[in-house]
Amino acid sequence: MAVSSSGPAAKQFHGHRDLKVYRLAYSLAMQIFKLSKSFLQDERYSLTSQIRRSSRSVAANLAEGFRKRQYPNMFVSKLADSDAEATETQVWLDFARDCEYLSTEQCRELTARYEEIGMMLHSMMDYPERFLPAMQKVA
Repeated sequence: MAVSSSGPAAKQFHGHRDLKVYRLAYSLAMQIFKLSKSFLQDERYSLTSQIRRSSRSVAANLAEGFRKRQYPNMFVSKLADSDAEATETQVWLDFARDCEYLSTEQCRELTARYEEIGMMLHSMMDYPERFLPAMQKVA
């Protein structure tokens, strides 16, 4: 998980790409982009754009939040936004499955990965101090 222990051995994060949760969210957004290329052209401005937008927003909100981590309330707010986008993406995955653009197995796998992201985000929200910039960490 992306959460590190506090204290002198705490992991130093130099950028949002150091976060396992960011890398997972980015990877899933790219996977959804590739899978959605096979959706019907009629879906271009509805399901396709919505699922791509929400999946990309998970990673984007994480990156924005990481930049604001010196302000714990703002950091947690962006993490909550990221979690909301992950949940929205799960809804679009259900629609894609039920419209027969994704198999049940593809939907199940992607949904499980978004559940993992949600757990990681909640852990980060519970302990935002673990992500403070190095000069702000309390000894």
